[in-house]
Amino acid sequence: MSYAEQWTVTIDISEEPGRTRATARLTTRDDTRLVGTGEAHRHPRDREVPEIGAELAVARALADLQHRLFESTVFDIEQSTGTRAHLTR
Repeated sequence: MSYAEQWTVTIDISEEPGRTRATARLTTRDDTRLVGTGEAHRHPRDREVPEIGAELAVARALADLQHRLFESTVFDIEQSTGTRAHLTR
């Protein structure tokens, strides 16, 4: 049996002088909700390029989200099987 489903990731980015923050929110069909966050800080001597700060903050938010999803998966496997999960990344 095959099926398709869609998960949604929304990313919010906020900027203030010298710092960019990103929040990545994952929502699945069963209403699982996970949030990852990331920040980027501009060195005072660097010129301001907002796109670079946004890219770095979003990359860090997605990496954090990936970690949280992985840990959630491990938890779900352990709850389902009753044994310790041994997954590799």
